Amino acid sequence: MSQTTAAFARRELDASIGTLPATPAPGYWKAVSQRLARDPVTIAVTLILLGIIFISLGAPLVAGGDPYAGSVLARLQPIGTPGHWLGTDETGRDLWTRLCYGGRLSLIAGVLPVTISLMIGGLLGILAGYSGGLIGTLIMRTMDVFYAFPSILLAIAICGMLGNGLSNSILALSVVFIPPMVRISETVTTQARQLDFVEAARASGTTTLQIVRFHVLANVLGPIMVYATSLISVSIILSAGLSFLGLGVTPPEPEWGLMLNSLRQAIYVQPYVAALPGVMIFMTSMCFNLMSDGVRSAMDVRLNK
Repeated sequence: MSQTTAAFARRELDASIGTLPATPAPGYWKAVSQRLARDPVTIAVTLILLGIIFISLGAPLVAGGDPYAGSVLARLQPIGTPGHWLGTDETGRDLWTRLCYGGRLSLIAGVLPVTISLMIGGLLGILAGYSGGLIGTLIMRTMDVFYAFPSILLAIAICGMLGNGLSNSILALSVVFIPPMVRISETVTTQARQLDFVEAARASGTTTLQIVRFHVLANVLGPIMVYATSLISVSIILSAGLSFLGLGVTPPEPEWGLMLNSLRQAIYVQPYVAALPGVMIFMTSMCFNLMSDGVRSAMDVRLNK
């Protein structure tokens, strides 16, 4: 047996009996990113979302027209009309231009309420989950009061009291999303508080602020962010529903829910044109949902053993 062969055999023997050092496992977030990179559905919906965000933010460059300019002579033109490749609405306004500009308001109405509820509800939930006792009970029982009302009815009631408008719609949806955000944050914080390393840090005299900052937040932010991402799709649908009912964005602002309301009378004349705002709402909300599911699956250690 040659020296090289003997060295190789010795190395194999050492590896079999466990004397060689183990190959260091990749970090948690690196492993999550690797699993996401191998998920074609998540990659596809993320690219679609990036495209929707791009055409919405770059509407002046992508559309190039005036979303408020219309012509009675050009009203309800079909898809494929020269100069209006997605047709026109009931007042002759270019539908492609209005869809691009409408994405801005729809995305704002979808993302901003979730962001506000994430900051307020996440803070209250972490406080309730880590503190427990009277403080936790008081916060959670207060949130239970909001669960007595269906989310859409609560949003309608708030908008009915405050009046229509984008800001009031965002405020109403923020109030609607705070209770579930508190519940999720409280649940994951309660679980993280009972972990061994948190107990060890508490026993070693580490301050509460340091424990929450360096130990608890690192374990709860991931699940909370994933849940917040899934709420964006619900927020887009609810905000579109409020605008459809006349409680959200006011005319003539381009917004997908409001456009769907104004085109509902044209469903028998130009059904494909009238359905386009609904298609955008459905596509965007489904992409956020699928992306959230992909991230959740990639972060779940039990599903990736």
